[in-house]
This record gives sequence, C-alpha cells and structure tokens, in this order.
Amino acid sequence: MEFGYFSMPSHPPERDLKQGWEFDLQVLRWLDELGFTEAWIGEHHTAPWEPHPAPDLLVTTGFRETENLRIGPGGFLLPYHHPAELANRIALMDHISDGRLNFGVAASGLPSDWAMFNVDGMSGQNRAMTREALDIILKMWESDEPFEYAGYYWTVRNPEEMFGFLRPHLKPKQKPNPPIGVAGLSKGSDTLKLAGEKGYLPMSLNLNPAYVKSHWESVEAGAKVSGRTPDRNDWRLVREVFVAETDEEPGGFLSTPRWAA
Repeated sequence: MEFGYFSMPSHPPERDLKQGWEFDLQVLRWLDELGFTEAWIGEHHTAPWEPHPAPDLLVTTGFRETENLRIGPGGFLLPYHHPAELANRIALMDHISDGRLNFGVAASGLPSDWAMFNVDGMSGQNRAMTREALDIILKMWESDEPFEYAGYYWTVRNPEEMFGFLRPHLKPKQKPNPPIGVAGLSKGSDTLKLAGEKGYLPMSLNLNPAYVKSHWESVEAGAKVSGRTPDRNDWRLVREVFVAETDEEPGGFLSTPRWAA
C-alpha cells in the first residue's frame, strides 16, 4: 500500500501565517523521510482555519527540501486563475520539481470564496469555469502553432512570433503533462465525472462519508461518456488517520505529522 498526504493546510486562526507555513514545510520533510509517495496542498481564500491562498509557494519550496516526494496543489481553484498565466506557472513548477509535480485542480466549494471572486457557485458556474480553464491549459501545452481559444469565460491566444524572438515557449517537463488530479466533495460530484471522462486522478475529499459511494459512481459515469474504464488504483481517498505513540493512548484527531490523509 502506498501512502499520500493531503493538507488544507489547517491552522488555528491565531497562529502566525509564517509559523504555519514553516510547520507545513517541515511536514513535507518528514513525509519524504518516512517514504510517503505524494503530498497535495490545498488552496483557500476566506477560511480562517485554512489560511492558504497560494499552494504553489509551499509546493515549490517543498521540492527544494525533499528528494523523492511527489508534491502538487490539491488543487488550484481554477475559477480564480487566468488559465494562460496558470499554464505558464505550472510548466515552470514542473521544471523546478525535476518532474515530481502533480497538478491538482478543483472547482471551489466555499460560498465566501465565490463571493470574493464574483463566481456564481450556486448555479454551477464554478464547475463550468473549471472545465474551460483546464481545456485552455492543456491546449497551450499541446500546441506549438498559433491559435485563439474564444471561450465563455476567457479568450486566450497563442500568438505568432513577434520581432523575431518573442513567442510562447513554456512547456512542462513531464510529457505530455504532469499527472492531473481532480478533487470532488459534493454528492454526485461533477468534477469527479470530469476525472472519469478524461482519465484524471479522482480525489475524494471524505468530509462527508455518506457521499463517498456516489463519488466513484461519478467517476464511472464520466468514464462511460468517453468509453474509458476507470481504475480504482488511481482513486485518492482523503481520510484522517490518527497514529498514537502507544496502544494505550486514546485516539482522536491530531494535527501533527503523525496523521496523514
């Protein structure tokens, strides 16, 4: 069995932001030493217990502090990022990682984040934006020729060379792209249907165990659309695990590196 780790990251609101960041970085070091396979770092903007709006900062620093651990955002909230800018940033991150980057994406489920970025999550706009953004990112990585993508939310151009030396040039190190993981939380998750349809890694946030059964059903429903056969070995299931110092110590949730999701 392989073990991975998912972190919101979560910290008490009164904790200094730098102290929290340094703790999360130390956790990545410990995970690498303990032989964990991968780590995913979340993105949130308006949750005081989850003060982490820029997972790429921790991810890229983590590559400098680890040797084998695969690390990635888990995931970038695509409605809040311009896809062309994010495509270039992820490509650079993949080179910094020397090919250890995982690219996790999510649609965002916090109403307060929707309000901050003026995204109508109640109508599903966040999910539509996620699909469009990911399409654009992949097209930018795949295409060497000029193109224009005129979407509903973004219009992006891959321009022709200008002045003999200005041109798009940033591509990921991993070919054709880093492994893509898609996070899902809600019952019958639409983003997990996307994972099944495209063959991406499905990541179930097991905050409501009653929904988990529907998550794999969503993956299967999406796979059916494209004629794929999903592999349960690809399924990432986030679950809190408590490891006590002794058998006698009572169990419970503990936000130290001794638990992993």
